[in-house]
Amino acid sequence: MIAQKRVVSRLSAAALRERWRQMADDPLLRAIPYKLELNEKGSIEVSPATPRHALLQSLINAELHRLLPAGSTFVECPIETEIGVRVADVAWASRDFLVGRALDEPFERAPELCIEVLSPSNTRAEIDEKIRAYLAAGAREVWLVGESGAIEIIGPEGARPLSELGVTLTLPR
Repeated sequence: MIAQKRVVSRLSAAALRERWRQMADDPLLRAIPYKLELNEKGSIEVSPATPRHALLQSLINAELHRLLPAGSTFVECPIETEIGVRVADVAWASRDFLVGRALDEPFERAPELCIEVLSPSNTRAEIDEKIRAYLAAGAREVWLVGESGAIEIIGPEGARPLSELGVTLTLPR
């Protein structure tokens, strides 16, 4: 007898949102001290963080809040993408973006800026997939921040030398 491989299909956007709401309401999942994401099939993915990772998130959030006051910053921002609900380490959204959007669900579109603070456990393939997903979901830019504080800026056309949002961050190395 030949074993058949079970094929799991992608969840619809509505099913993914519902799964995310269930996760957010689950007291056991809320107690997990890691970043949780949902892949496109609704499976939970867990990413451990380090104090350096948390410090960089905090510094980026504070600086963006100061430099881009015409919007809001988010830490651990859930966004619906073609690869599931992904959680940007930091995001910035203009006031226009936020008009009429519920803040108790994952965003159905990506804010203008999505930032990933890289961890040693991240693979380049995983990060490239997230970059494509954030851009496809509407982000104008994706920033990758290395643990050294170095920043790589990516737009739909590829790498950019400077942010089109008119800000420059210098992070401690």
